[in-house]
Amino acid sequence: MSPTSNDRQPEIRVVRSRRRKRTVEARWVDDVIEVLAPASMRQSELQPIIDRLTTRLKRKRKGRRTPSSDDDLLQRAEALNRQFFDGELSLASIRYVSNQHKRFGSCTPARGTIRLSDTLKKYPTWVLDYVIVHELAHLVEANHSKAFWALCERYPLTERARGFLMAVGLAEDDVESALYEQVE
Repeated sequence: MSPTSNDRQPEIRVVRSRRRKRTVEARWVDDVIEVLAPASMRQSELQPIIDRLTTRLKRKRKGRRTPSSDDDLLQRAEALNRQFFDGELSLASIRYVSNQHKRFGSCTPARGTIRLSDTLKKYPTWVLDYVIVHELAHLVEANHSKAFWALCERYPLTERARGFLMAVGLAEDDVESALYEQVE
């Protein structure tokens, strides 16, 4: 029996910094756990902290089951269609795309197709669910009218997810403007 992707040990990358004095931080960067640590910390002192933080990160990720394939995405969209639209919507396809940088999702109602930015894979599942519900609502209302928003708000975390996505957009804008300022 071959191990599943959840059973494999992730790569751990330790980044040491002279500026960091006492704290150790761990975070997912794609499929790698990046550990930020003080340059002065001994490996024998750091290793138990790495073990503890990696266990915590893996447990959090395991509980979060963001659909990673287009087939998983279709199953999730069908479940949300049943839950929030009584299964009445006709969805031909839904897939992740890598060339969508300005929008999180797009829909072609005439064809019943939905495309989602693959950056959504790294966000919490409840945010992805909102984007799917938003795009499913476009199959009924191909605009952003009051009727459209009423459909979206069937999803109970709509306001929270929109706030999350706005914050992500602002953070990216800040990064882009900071980079632009450095080039000038």
